[in-house]
Amino acid sequence: MTRIALGMKSHSGWAALVAVGKEKGDWIVIDRRRIELAHEEWAKQPYHAAEGLKSEAARDLVERGVEAARRMAAREIEAAIARERERGHEVTACGVLVGEPMPDWTVHEILAVHFRMHKAEGELFRDALVRAAKACRLKLIAIPEKLLSTHAQRVVRTSENSLVTTIAQLGKPLGPPWGRDQKDAALAALVALEHRSR
Repeated sequence: MTRIALGMKSHSGWAALVAVGKEKGDWIVIDRRRIELAHEEWAKQPYHAAEGLKSEAARDLVERGVEAARRMAAREIEAAIARERERGHEVTACGVLVGEPMPDWTVHEILAVHFRMHKAEGELFRDALVRAAKACRLKLIAIPEKLLSTHAQRVVRTSENSLVTTIAQLGKPLGPPWGRDQKDAALAALVALEHRSR
């Protein structure tokens, strides 16, 4: 059974997921896909959808969006684990790219300032993935997105140039899409895999 790690980078309502393993000492991409974290259009930006509503209705709508994202994230990660089990792989760790910590604002405080709405929506989907990975009992490695390259260089013990080349080569057999989202998710998976193997 090959041990693999998942890596995820979220956006509004979806995330890039890449599964990475090791075969004969070399990293390989086992899976690459887009996972959905919102069923309905409004749920991709629940704070924006709640803007202009009365306080209680706004809070209820945001809470519905948050709960939906958490349910979908858990379902997607459970599905990824099941797929890999069927292929004879064991998912042992998960790297999730996270943002800077957000103040403990209320829904009202978030809706009062537009930039807070964007920040809260970004955090919502990252948090949903983090919670889902924990609920699935995966070893979670939360990696600040701004520090991904630095963190990866330290864990993998290589230079930035070497890392860029390695990640680019990992995606070649797959073909497109292998853009920034997939590369970052792959790097997060690689960091989680190497953390887990220590």
